[in-house]
Amino acid sequence: MVLQSSLKNCLQLSCILRTPKAGFRSTTSGGLIIQSVSNDVYQNLAVEDWIHDHMNLENRQVLFLWRNSPAVVIGRHQNPWQECNLRLLRQKNIKLARRRSGGGTVYHDLGNINLTFFTTRKKYERMENLKVVVKALKALRPQLDVHVTDRYDILLGRQYKISGTAAKLGRTTAYHHCTLLCNADKFVLSSVLKSPYKGLKSNATPSVPASVKNLFEEDPSLTCEMLLDAIAEEYATQHHIDHRITLINPADEAVLPGINNKTKELQTWEWVYGKTPKFSVSTCFNMVYKDSVLDVKVDMDVKHGRIEVCNIDLPEQWLPPALCSELVKSLTGSKFCPNETTTLATTLLRVCPQDDELHSRWNLLCENMIMLM
Repeated sequence: MVLQSSLKNCLQLSCILRTPKAGFRSTTSGGLIIQSVSNDVYQNLAVEDWIHDHMNLENRQVLFLWRNSPAVVIGRHQNPWQECNLRLLRQKNIKLARRRSGGGTVYHDLGNINLTFFTTRKKYERMENLKVVVKALKALRPQLDVHVTDRYDILLGRQYKISGTAAKLGRTTAYHHCTLLCNADKFVLSSVLKSPYKGLKSNATPSVPASVKNLFEEDPSLTCEMLLDAIAEEYATQHHIDHRITLINPADEAVLPGINNKTKELQTWEWVYGKTPKFSVSTCFNMVYKDSVLDVKVDMDVKHGRIEVCNIDLPEQWLPPALCSELVKSLTGSKFCPNETTTLATTLLRVCPQDDELHSRWNLLCENMIMLM
């Protein structure tokens, strides 16, 4: 497999991407295979958006190959609190991203490869794309027992999921993307994709749990680089195009004008959390203070990632009602977010009476509220 990353090829790609639809010649038809030089999830998702929004696909197909540093990627209509362990993500410094396609939540790391197939909407065909992947795997290792299911997953050994699928269908263009597990960290995968949050009620699209397996477990000689090359070669054969891969920098405004704005948008709190469908939290927790155990009931409605309605039910003698009411008032309208709640709690504590016992109780309540987020 030949990798092309020269200035000449970048300029050629720029010409292909920028040329107006009416200006295309027959020489620009066919297909293109590009690979990201970045492992940043937001940059790579932005490339998908850019190609979907700007590239003429009337006479060509595009295969985009990419890999990410550790990240959890949720579907367009999903609830991150329902899908993953946000506290663990923060502890491990794992990024959370929301993509523009539907489907379920996936874990990415450098042991996982991602493939995006771009076509016109008329030529969109997920099954054919997945058959390319299966055929490439079979060509690489004929003994592999891999097949595509009716749900557009790829299974290994008839039971272990190694690839999941999602798609975005635009008015004239479409893309289908899928993952492929080569040697991902399955322990981290299973840990971060397990929500610890209780009492959530939501109409968001839920993920469907599945048993997964790495291709590396079946054949330790397989690497991500081998898989990428094999898939690119099979794709090129299928579409009768040059099998060379063009490397692309997702931060290069000369090739992808406006790409950095797309990347920034995908990183915003308003996109990642604020696009969550409305949900409610109704839960109880125990607070252990000195020799007593206190039951606290919390009810919240969250819309656009912000607390719309909040109610905290705890005994009056444990905390002055006025102070509890002030907390509820401050939380209403704020982000359902531990950082913002911590800031609010700290600010309110400054205006509390100078009472060590009261401060201890206040801190304990706020710590437990933050644990809900």
